[in-house]
Amino acid sequence: MRQVLNKERMDTMKVAVLSGGRSSEHDVSLRSGEAVARGLEGAGHEALRVTIARDGRWSCGGSPVELTPAAGLLGADVAFPALHGPFGEDGSVQGLLEWLDVPYAGSDVLASAICMDKLTLKRLFAQHGIPQVEFAAVGEEGWRERCEAIGLPLWVKPSRLGSSVGIGKVEGLGKELDDAVEAALRHDPRVIVEASAHGREVECSLLGNEEVETSLPGEVVAHGDWYDYETKYSEGGMELVVPAPISAQQASRVRDLATVAFELGGCSGFARCDFFVEPGGEVLVNEINTVPGFTETSVFAKLWEASGVPYADLCDRLVHLAIERHNRARSHEF
Repeated sequence: MRQVLNKERMDTMKVAVLSGGRSSEHDVSLRSGEAVARGLEGAGHEALRVTIARDGRWSCGGSPVELTPAAGLLGADVAFPALHGPFGEDGSVQGLLEWLDVPYAGSDVLASAICMDKLTLKRLFAQHGIPQVEFAAVGEEGWRERCEAIGLPLWVKPSRLGSSVGIGKVEGLGKELDDAVEAALRHDPRVIVEASAHGREVECSLLGNEEVETSLPGEVVAHGDWYDYETKYSEGGMELVVPAPISAQQASRVRDLATVAFELGGCSGFARCDFFVEPGGEVLVNEINTVPGFTETSVFAKLWEASGVPYADLCDRLVHLAIERHNRARSHEF
């Protein structure tokens, strides 16, 4: 992998940082947004803190934000969606920003929607032979038989939710499976059942548009039964080990697969790709997060820091990548 190089900064820009949102990850998003705003200010940019309330109302500095198609957003040069989960990471706000005609950091509408939906993404991976755990879609013909063939334990998940919300571990194929499915259905009508992996949880951050750079892989060590919501966001709930204690060959495989997954998903700007490195050495792709947690102590940023990209520089590079992608998209005729 080629070395990550800090690129020379361009002119100061006005950046609208979007945080909050309607999903269960509202509070996490607020923390990400404030960190991004401070990082941008540290890089010499002006940050406009746009808060999206739980009911979907937009405000900036306590005043309502009016949105008019093709009129931009508060005069900002770029928007930076630090929104996690539904209505922020699934293509919804990306589509709105397209209508406003403002460049925005991260993936476009299609890539955001694909990567948010675990079932769609895993089917895409399967078509291209990407190694991953076996899975079944609840409600499809023969899904129970598929679960039996996969074997216990199983993980039942809402297909389009993040931060481990609504996930249940299942040790039985009867009532226990039904109860877990019912719990997941309260969050999403699309539910996926996955085989259990037994390896290290390894994550890799990505940066770029057409030329993609990967960070050093890091291992997430959960101080709990599994990497659930509380473990992710509670003080001392997890530890990140960088570089991950895996072989050089496995680390290279992680970075190669991260790039392939990023490109298959049609991603741009940034993302974090999650893996399982199994005891036998096999590397399995778990998922891609197109708007991962973005505080200075989040996995995404810590991996880049360990790879030689400080937080402010990371934020700076992302707004320039946003403008680059926007200009390229607008060069085409519709």
